Amino acid sequence: MNTAPPGFDPKRDLPPGFLAFYAPLHAELAPRREALVLARQSALSRAHGGGKPDHLPPSAATTGSWRIDLPAWCADQRNQMTGPADDAELVVKMLNSGSPGVMLDLEDSMANTWPHVMTGVRNILSALDGSLTYEDQKRGRRVGIEPGSTVIWNRVRGLHLGQAGVMPGGATTSASLFDLALLAFQVDPARLRHPLAIYIPKSESSAEAAWWRDALSGVAIARGWPPATIRCMALIESHPLAYEMEEFLYHLRDHILGLNLGRWDYMASLIHYNLADPAWVLPDRNTIPHDVPFFQRVRLLMADICHRRGALAIGGMTALYPSREDPALNERALAALAADKQNEARCFMDGAWTGHPDQNAIAVAQFPAPNQIARRPSELERYPDLRPVPSGVGAHSETGTRAAARTVIRYRNGVLNGRGASLLDGYMEDLATDRIYRLMLAQRVRHGLPAANGGPPSPFSAGDLTQVFDAELARLTAERNHRRDLGDDTTFRQARQTSEELIHHGWFDPV
Repeated sequence: MNTAPPGFDPKRDLPPGFLAFYAPLHAELAPRREALVLARQSALSRAHGGGKPDHLPPSAATTGSWRIDLPAWCADQRNQMTGPADDAELVVKMLNSGSPGVMLDLEDSMANTWPHVMTGVRNILSALDGSLTYEDQKRGRRVGIEPGSTVIWNRVRGLHLGQAGVMPGGATTSASLFDLALLAFQVDPARLRHPLAIYIPKSESSAEAAWWRDALSGVAIARGWPPATIRCMALIESHPLAYEMEEFLYHLRDHILGLNLGRWDYMASLIHYNLADPAWVLPDRNTIPHDVPFFQRVRLLMADICHRRGALAIGGMTALYPSREDPALNERALAALAADKQNEARCFMDGAWTGHPDQNAIAVAQFPAPNQIARRPSELERYPDLRPVPSGVGAHSETGTRAAARTVIRYRNGVLNGRGASLLDGYMEDLATDRIYRLMLAQRVRHGLPAANGGPPSPFSAGDLTQVFDAELARLTAERNHRRDLGDDTTFRQARQTSEELIHHGWFDPV
């Protein structure tokens, strides 16, 4: 729970007039958000009891002839560079990279604390009006945003998150609604090159699209704008939503411009919904191929649905990161990027996500310009099985188990020191990949490690997990002075304890 700091006075410390603007939106939408969060919990419980997600019955969403009108300003989104909004230098560099799109993030890649969110909001507002700058210490000059046609997307926090301390009387409000309203209330539409564009994260059902529809139109109307003024894209980051993509688009058809396969959160959700199934003990994360069937089927289905309805289909992030200091790692990372994006293009997707300026040209080059909306996969099953068991891929190893524990300690240590995404051993790790690793460790405790020869799994107990965490913490504290990790031994110990507690208590929601 993100809470405003002690002594915060909403009437004094929020923008003048914001509370009067926001109160009716909160009154209408906050209770609905709470009901949707409860529905998520019920869906997960049903899945663990055997009632796995499935396609919905035919409806107007799937049988009607409706289409989305894609405006020219976002027709080319062959790459959307993404990064934390609280880092002004990175924001300016992304906007100057030449990427067709940039997503400024208030969510996964940031620590969910009041100072970071408020800094992110300020940076977004300055980026939208073109005034954001940073001080280039190496060159001794101030750098600003260069003129260009880059589309600026803004990812607000997800529906699962509450925001405390901003409503009179102590009521908790929706972090999603608060971020959206705070941006829209302060933005100057006369200085925008295109409509305010929001990225919707962490949705888990098509019913949630109706909430977002009413939030987007409600905020627009409160600003005196036409209801469909604010546009959006949405991430498919949960397993149940993959079965409801067309219905999700339908509810948001007056606002939405495309879907994005947020594949790392999607993998975490897939594990979470199949946590009770021993057939779903996934291999070490970095041994899972990018074209594994449980990803590939969602890609093809997403492209088919989006293109049938006139919307963009965007691919996900490649975790292996380029390095200007390590030529061998850089070559490997860029080769992996090209192969990954070629695969997405072959699945008829229209673009991808990247996180580093050196990735932009390679990513863009893999996709036909400006998009592939006129193309669809041929002979695709309309209602495919999106849970093909991942047999025969990757490795289940002790090395992978230790790497998972090591990464979650380092990631959580970064969060404790105000960093939401960290470059660790060549991979950009954020909340999504932290969830994957914690869920993988939970699978191994519950079901053991599958044998390479198809024999019985090797036991891996809660005590074994504790020993792994202890050993990796000892290694990390011994090596800390040789690494770039923030914090000290105290925050490493706290990160190790929190990470193991999250696993043992079964707390895997994205927080």
